[in-house]
Amino acid sequence: MTGPGGLGWEPALARTDLLAEPVAAALASWGEAAQRVLVAGIDPDLADTAALVEATGAPASVMANCVVVAGRRGEAERIAACVVLATTRADVNGLVRRRLDARKASFLDHDRAVAGSGMEFGGITPLGLPAGWQVLVDAAVLDVDVAVIGSGVRRSKLALPGALLAQLPGAEVVEGLGVPLSP
Repeated sequence: MTGPGGLGWEPALARTDLLAEPVAAALASWGEAAQRVLVAGIDPDLADTAALVEATGAPASVMANCVVVAGRRGEAERIAACVVLATTRADVNGLVRRRLDARKASFLDHDRAVAGSGMEFGGITPLGLPAGWQVLVDAAVLDVDVAVIGSGVRRSKLALPGALLAQLPGAEVVEGLGVPLSP
């Protein structure tokens, strides 16, 4: 498997220096699936999906974004990481809110997302998240042959078969999680 965008892709487990600590630990415990995950170093200024697409020419349709959402009902708070293609946005106030059984859902505060995940903002990925966080993966991501996602740090990206994300511990595949971006 090779990754898109002409980046210098290498086996992720051979370059744990390019991964956030929780991501490296998750990959190390993922068995054979981890052998299908690649990593490439990038300029941290390219961590934003649009910048990476522009700089590498990789199609936005293979880029997957991971956003962290908090939902609240009364005193109970639930957190979910939502993985959607870059050509869509997570349906936070509809589908995600209902999945979290919350009256209100919103993006988790920047500082809480970083502290809770152990990852850098702009690099948060569904691999290695805390056990109490739900992982919701848009069904469309599974159809991508090689998806590019964050590595837990801004200085690299991961590439893996989109279908592999369904095998993450606790992952739930959700049809329609990603809705098309407004023109």
